[in-house]
Amino acid sequence: MNDQRLLTVREVAERLRSSPETVRRWLRQGKLRGFRPGGTKLGYRVPESELQRFLRAAGEDKGLPDES
Repeated sequence: MNDQRLLTVREVAERLRSSPETVRRWLRQGKLRGFRPGGTKLGYRVPESELQRFLRAAGEDKGLPDES
């Protein structure tokens, strides 16, 4: 089983300094990948590695230097 931490929309929004609705929009548009465990009642969960991928892709789109 994967031991990766799953983040809520609110946690992702806090880390990105964005609104939860913006995060939900990115999820619906497929810009950020997540899933809904148990259907729509529990909301989205985003794996921490997906958030890191999203941040790297956003940095590349803006021409920012890689942090490595």
